[in-house]
Amino acid sequence: MKLGAEMAVDEINNSGGIKSMGGAKLELIIADAGDSAEKAKNAAQRLVSQEPDLVGGMGSWLSSFTLAVTEVTERAKLPWLTLSYSDVITSRGFHYVFQTSATGATQANDAVPVLVKLAQSATGKRPTTAGIVMDNTAAPVSFAKPMREGGLAKMGIKLVTDEIFTPPLSDATALIQKVRSTRPDFLLMLSSAVPDDKLLTEKMNEFRMGKGVVPVIGNGAHWGVPELLDALGPDQLQGVMFICANWGMKGQEDLISRFKKRTGEPWLNQDSASHYGHVWILKEALERAGKADRVKVAEEIRKMHLTKGPAATAFSGGVKFEPNGRRAGASVLVVQWQNGVPVTVYPPESAQAAPFWPKR
Repeated sequence: MKLGAEMAVDEINNSGGIKSMGGAKLELIIADAGDSAEKAKNAAQRLVSQEPDLVGGMGSWLSSFTLAVTEVTERAKLPWLTLSYSDVITSRGFHYVFQTSATGATQANDAVPVLVKLAQSATGKRPTTAGIVMDNTAAPVSFAKPMREGGLAKMGIKLVTDEIFTPPLSDATALIQKVRSTRPDFLLMLSSAVPDDKLLTEKMNEFRMGKGVVPVIGNGAHWGVPELLDALGPDQLQGVMFICANWGMKGQEDLISRFKKRTGEPWLNQDSASHYGHVWILKEALERAGKADRVKVAEEIRKMHLTKGPAATAFSGGVKFEPNGRRAGASVLVVQWQNGVPVTVYPPESAQAAPFWPKR
């Protein structure tokens, strides 16, 4: 998140700052959300009280944290941009929260049918069973809800494994034993943190459920971070797919190149791309507001409709917000690990490579 935001701030300041405000420069203030929703809320309270000149903010990645943080920022009338997935974030009637990612329910409803078709075209057989292994944080709950409440049944798929855990996970044995006993045609592995991704994937391979025996579909950008590759290696990750709201894709070649050169990161992921775009959204709102007024900035974000420029490039479909704060037309991406690199494989107009269905 920080890498993408810093890149945007530097680009804006180096190109003349906020021109309607006489070239005013942006300053990025960083606050650590900590490791719990309560700590994230406290960090937001300190941020608001100690930084009265704030005109906008972004964060805090995990939906459970963002729900807590935005309770604070909403009272302060501070426009807040988030990539978090939970549907609840923009279902509370708030006026100063802007969600740039497709919600968890939207991701599930849009992406899972595509994956089912992919499985059928690759294997000649339509999947009839599925499993869910998930943690109980807000984003997985939003993602799984429509699947449990008829989404899978409408596709003729029976849910044969349905397991929920509280993170952090200390031992994945019992969870994966359930997967081994039911052997679903695919598994929705809805964890929220890299250590849990690692434990679950290792246990899948230990029990000979990995590498396509039971195809794994994750949710969230943590499934594509370099640290996971370091922990598991390309062989254990080959073919693993995950659904996310943003990633390096076709049409972002220049952005990807500049980001990799600046940061040394191996690819552009959701967190960096989205927060790069968030800063540019604030920049455009400030240009239109002509003053550092957070209420006016929020008004300009609500009226915004960007189809070109850095902010629009950072998000597939451009930037326009619905009355509830959700980005209109927010797309869903499917990313797949192929030969040690997580590449966008869906939708076709954004794909960097063709997808394949891991075969048993």
